[in-house]
Amino acid sequence: MRPKPSIPPEIEDYRDETWCREGARAISSVIAAERFIEQVGFAACMTDSRRPGPSLYVAVCGRRDAVLPRHVQKDPETSLTWTLKDQLLRRGKVYYAKLARGKATFIAPRLLPYFNAIWGVRPSEEKRRLSTHARAVLKVLRREWEMASIDLRKESGVSDRTAFTRALDELQAAMIVIPSEAVYLPKFTYLWTLAVSRFPDDLMQRVDRDVALREIARAFLGSAGQTIPGELARVAGLSRPEAGRGNRALVAEGYATMSAPGFYELASEVAVNSPLAASLGR
Repeated sequence: MRPKPSIPPEIEDYRDETWCREGARAISSVIAAERFIEQVGFAACMTDSRRPGPSLYVAVCGRRDAVLPRHVQKDPETSLTWTLKDQLLRRGKVYYAKLARGKATFIAPRLLPYFNAIWGVRPSEEKRRLSTHARAVLKVLRREWEMASIDLRKESGVSDRTAFTRALDELQAAMIVIPSEAVYLPKFTYLWTLAVSRFPDDLMQRVDRDVALREIARAFLGSAGQTIPGELARVAGLSRPEAGRGNRALVAEGYATMSAPGFYELASEVAVNSPLAASLGR
């Protein structure tokens, strides 16, 4: 088995800054969380240091080696991350859903056209690409616009809990439905709505697939500083060939350089002059 490529110390230091993996940059408020997501472009919600890419949980911890504890119910950092996630949902200024491979992900609105170009399902494709249960749930939401899980399950006729959950996951992955609020009383439930109702302008844009791949790669490389083989694919849920296409497009325009197959880093002049670097005081 090949050894895992190592990330240079200076790149880890760069990521400590951009991904808020140091105590001075730790996230503790919803405003800071929104700013973090806008700067990095997209981030996981509850992944830890064992998974690549920016993460709200790691940013809340403010340390590079953050690991989710076995008993998360009593962990203050996990609790704060969950609270911030609920506040982010309620405010609706960033996109949140289970996307590729079922990973709960935040997306800055500026990147929504590109993610939608890769994973979105158009109305004309729904009958072919969505399951019967997913279409039943979607039909109700298009009529009601927002509904709690228990009511949506009843109205859609998808009575089996597992089938209903699978239908919602399918609609989230297709960038059609998102949770709009977490309600805890009288018992915990999510409110669900159509993604286009919250982000109409961003989700109505038509973008070429190659452009989308390039811009997703740009967002990740800008916050990561350098990528190693397979890293973008794992973080963004892309196939390796498509992740490679996105990265090579950045090389072609001079935004990135390729030091070896699968290794891409910001071009030196880009690293110095990027808006992200400016926001960090570089």
